[in-house]
Amino acid sequence: MIKNPLAEKLKDYKLILASGSPRRKKFFEDLGVEFEVQLKPVEEVYPKELKGEEIASYLAKLKSSVFTDRLKTNEILVTSDTVVWHQNESLAKAESEVEAKEMLKKLSGQWHEVITSVCFTTKTQQKVVSATTKVKLAELTVEEIAYYIETFKPYDKAGAYGIQEWIGLIGIEEIRGLYTNVVGLPTQLVYKTLMAIVA
Repeated sequence: MIKNPLAEKLKDYKLILASGSPRRKKFFEDLGVEFEVQLKPVEEVYPKELKGEEIASYLAKLKSSVFTDRLKTNEILVTSDTVVWHQNESLAKAESEVEAKEMLKKLSGQWHEVITSVCFTTKTQQKVVSATTKVKLAELTVEEIAYYIETFKPYDKAGAYGIQEWIGLIGIEEIRGLYTNVVGLPTQLVYKTLMAIVA
Protein backbone atom coordinates (compact mmCIF):
# COMPACT_ATOMS: atom_id res chain seq x y z
CA MET A 1 0.00 0.00 0.00
CA ILE A 2 1.38 3.38 -1.01
CA LYS A 3 1.42 5.77 1.93
CA ASN A 4 0.77 9.51 2.10
CA PRO A 5 4.29 11.05 1.88
CA LEU A 6 3.59 13.81 4.43
CA ALA A 7 1.75 11.56 6.88
CA GLU A 8 4.64 9.11 6.73
CA LYS A 9 7.20 11.84 7.51
CA LEU A 10 5.07 13.18 10.37
CA LYS A 11 4.48 9.80 12.06
CA ASP A 12 6.98 10.58 14.84
CA TYR A 13 5.65 14.10 15.34
CA LYS A 14 2.56 15.62 16.89
CA LEU A 15 1.00 18.27 14.66
CA ILE A 16 -0.98 20.97 16.47
CA LEU A 17 -3.33 23.28 14.60
CA ALA A 18 -4.07 26.37 16.69
CA SER A 19 -7.11 27.57 14.78
CA GLY A 20 -10.84 27.52 15.31
CA SER A 21 -11.48 27.90 11.58
CA PRO A 22 -13.53 25.01 10.20
CA ARG A 23 -12.02 25.68 6.78
CA ARG A 24 -8.43 25.28 8.00
CA LYS A 25 -9.40 22.16 9.95
CA LYS A 26 -10.95 20.66 6.79
CA PHE A 27 -7.83 21.45 4.78
CA PHE A 28 -5.66 19.58 7.28
CA GLU A 29 -8.06 16.64 7.16
CA ASP A 30 -7.89 16.68 3.36
CA LEU A 31 -4.07 16.71 3.49
CA GLY A 32 -4.42 13.29 5.13
CA VAL A 33 -2.34 13.98 8.24
CA GLU A 34 -3.10 13.39 11.89
CA PHE A 35 -3.37 16.57 13.92
CA GLU A 36 -4.88 18.00 17.06
CA VAL A 37 -6.72 21.30 17.38
CA GLN A 38 -5.71 23.40 20.39
CA LEU A 39 -7.05 26.87 21.06
CA LYS A 40 -5.71 29.58 23.33
CA PRO A 41 -7.11 33.12 23.31
CA VAL A 42 -4.87 35.94 22.14
CA GLU A 43 -5.70 39.58 21.54
CA GLU A 44 -5.13 40.16 17.83
CA VAL A 45 -3.62 43.63 17.97
CA TYR A 46 -0.78 44.74 15.71
CA PRO A 47 1.31 47.92 15.31
CA LYS A 48 -0.56 50.38 13.10
CA GLU A 49 2.41 51.01 10.82
CA LEU A 50 2.35 47.42 9.52
CA LYS A 51 0.94 46.77 6.06
CA GLY A 52 -0.37 43.76 4.13
CA GLU A 53 1.86 40.73 4.59
CA GLU A 54 3.51 42.32 7.63
CA ILE A 55 0.16 42.25 9.45
CA ALA A 56 -0.58 38.62 8.60
CA SER A 57 2.93 37.49 9.60
CA TYR A 58 2.89 39.47 12.83
CA LEU A 59 -0.46 37.99 13.88
CA ALA A 60 0.48 34.44 12.88
CA LYS A 61 3.56 34.69 15.11
CA LEU A 62 1.57 36.37 17.88
CA LYS A 63 -0.87 33.45 17.94
CA SER A 64 2.05 31.06 18.48
CA SER A 65 3.45 33.04 21.41
CA VAL A 66 0.90 31.68 23.90
CA PHE A 67 2.03 28.09 23.16
CA THR A 68 5.80 28.46 22.83
CA ASP A 69 6.84 27.67 26.42
CA ARG A 70 4.86 24.43 26.47
CA LEU A 71 5.92 22.81 23.20
CA LYS A 72 7.60 19.42 23.44
CA THR A 73 10.50 18.23 21.29
CA ASN A 74 8.39 16.34 18.75
CA GLU A 75 5.56 18.87 18.44
CA ILE A 76 4.94 21.18 15.47
CA LEU A 77 2.57 24.08 16.08
CA VAL A 78 0.80 25.70 13.13
CA THR A 79 -0.77 29.15 13.48
CA SER A 80 -1.99 31.43 10.71
CA ASP A 81 -3.71 34.65 9.84
CA THR A 82 -5.45 35.93 6.72
CA VAL A 83 -5.65 39.57 5.70
CA VAL A 84 -7.73 41.11 2.94
CA TRP A 85 -5.70 44.10 1.71
CA HIS A 86 -7.42 46.74 -0.40
CA GLN A 87 -6.34 50.28 -1.23
CA ASN A 88 -3.75 50.35 1.54
CA GLU A 89 -6.27 49.16 4.12
CA SER A 90 -6.77 45.88 5.96
CA LEU A 91 -10.35 44.65 5.86
CA ALA A 92 -10.70 42.49 8.96
CA LYS A 93 -13.72 40.51 10.11
CA ALA A 94 -16.94 42.50 10.03
CA GLU A 95 -18.57 42.98 13.41
CA SER A 96 -22.00 43.86 12.08
CA GLU A 97 -24.23 43.69 9.03
CA VAL A 98 -23.51 47.35 8.31
CA GLU A 99 -19.73 46.75 8.39
CA ALA A 100 -20.06 43.69 6.15
CA LYS A 101 -22.07 45.66 3.59
CA GLU A 102 -19.53 48.48 3.60
CA MET A 103 -16.64 46.06 3.05
CA LEU A 104 -18.33 44.33 0.13
CA LYS A 105 -19.23 47.68 -1.43
CA LYS A 106 -15.54 48.65 -1.24
CA LEU A 107 -14.48 45.37 -2.87
CA SER A 108 -17.22 45.37 -5.52
CA GLY A 109 -15.76 45.73 -9.01
CA GLN A 110 -12.22 45.94 -7.60
CA TRP A 111 -9.03 43.93 -7.34
CA HIS A 112 -7.83 43.13 -3.83
CA GLU A 113 -5.18 40.92 -2.25
CA VAL A 114 -5.78 38.02 0.10
CA ILE A 115 -2.66 37.37 2.15
CA THR A 116 -2.24 34.39 4.45
CA SER A 117 0.80 33.90 6.66
CA VAL A 118 1.43 30.55 8.29
CA CYS A 119 3.78 30.19 11.24
CA PHE A 120 5.41 26.82 12.02
CA THR A 121 6.87 26.62 15.51
CA THR A 122 8.85 23.84 17.16
CA LYS A 123 10.84 23.79 20.37
CA THR A 124 13.97 24.83 18.45
CA GLN A 125 12.83 26.86 15.44
CA GLN A 126 10.16 29.08 13.94
CA LYS A 127 9.40 29.63 10.28
CA VAL A 128 6.82 31.94 8.69
CA VAL A 129 5.69 31.61 5.09
CA SER A 130 3.19 33.78 3.25
CA ALA A 131 1.09 33.59 0.11
CA THR A 132 -0.64 36.42 -1.73
CA THR A 133 -3.54 35.86 -4.11
CA LYS A 134 -5.02 38.66 -6.19
CA VAL A 135 -8.81 38.51 -6.55
CA LYS A 136 -11.10 40.51 -8.85
CA LEU A 137 -14.65 40.86 -7.60
CA ALA A 138 -17.43 41.65 -10.04
CA GLU A 139 -19.70 44.65 -9.60
CA LEU A 140 -22.19 43.49 -6.98
CA THR A 141 -25.69 44.89 -6.69
CA VAL A 142 -27.12 46.05 -3.37
CA GLU A 143 -29.54 43.11 -3.54
CA GLU A 144 -26.74 40.57 -4.11
CA ILE A 145 -24.73 41.92 -1.18
CA ALA A 146 -27.80 41.95 1.11
CA TYR A 147 -28.78 38.39 0.12
CA TYR A 148 -25.28 37.05 0.69
CA ILE A 149 -24.87 38.63 4.12
CA GLU A 150 -28.36 37.63 5.29
CA THR A 151 -27.99 34.04 4.07
CA PHE A 152 -24.34 33.25 4.86
CA LYS A 153 -23.55 35.66 7.73
CA PRO A 154 -19.83 35.95 6.85
CA TYR A 155 -18.77 37.61 10.10
CA ASP A 156 -15.93 35.13 10.76
CA LYS A 157 -14.17 35.92 7.50
CA ALA A 158 -11.67 38.63 6.60
CA GLY A 159 -13.19 40.98 4.04
CA ALA A 160 -16.67 39.72 4.94
CA TYR A 161 -16.80 37.04 2.27
CA GLY A 162 -15.99 33.40 1.66
CA ILE A 163 -14.92 32.54 -1.88
CA GLN A 164 -16.20 28.97 -1.44
CA GLU A 165 -19.73 30.27 -0.83
CA TRP A 166 -22.46 31.69 -3.09
CA ILE A 167 -20.64 34.98 -3.56
CA GLY A 168 -17.66 33.11 -4.99
CA LEU A 169 -19.85 31.37 -7.52
CA ILE A 170 -21.50 34.54 -8.81
CA GLY A 171 -18.99 37.26 -8.04
CA ILE A 172 -15.39 36.18 -8.64
CA GLU A 173 -14.17 37.29 -12.06
CA GLU A 174 -10.50 36.42 -11.83
CA ILE A 175 -7.94 34.93 -9.44
CA ARG A 176 -4.16 35.19 -9.67
CA GLY A 177 -2.54 32.80 -7.21
CA LEU A 178 -3.57 29.97 -4.91
CA TYR A 179 -7.33 29.43 -4.57
CA THR A 180 -6.92 27.64 -1.22
CA ASN A 181 -5.16 30.73 0.10
CA VAL A 182 -8.35 32.75 -0.40
CA VAL A 183 -10.34 30.10 1.46
CA GLY A 184 -7.90 30.51 4.36
CA LEU A 185 -4.82 28.31 3.99
CA PRO A 186 -2.21 28.05 1.20
CA THR A 187 -2.19 24.25 1.34
CA GLN A 188 0.54 23.72 -1.26
CA LEU A 189 2.86 26.00 0.71
CA VAL A 190 1.92 24.31 4.01
CA TYR A 191 2.64 20.87 2.53
CA LYS A 192 5.98 21.99 1.11
CA THR A 193 7.06 23.66 4.38
CA LEU A 194 6.08 20.72 6.58
CA MET A 195 7.97 18.33 4.27
CA ALA A 196 11.05 20.54 4.64
CA ILE A 197 10.78 20.82 8.44
CA VAL A 198 10.69 17.05 8.96
CA ALA A 199 13.09 16.18 6.13
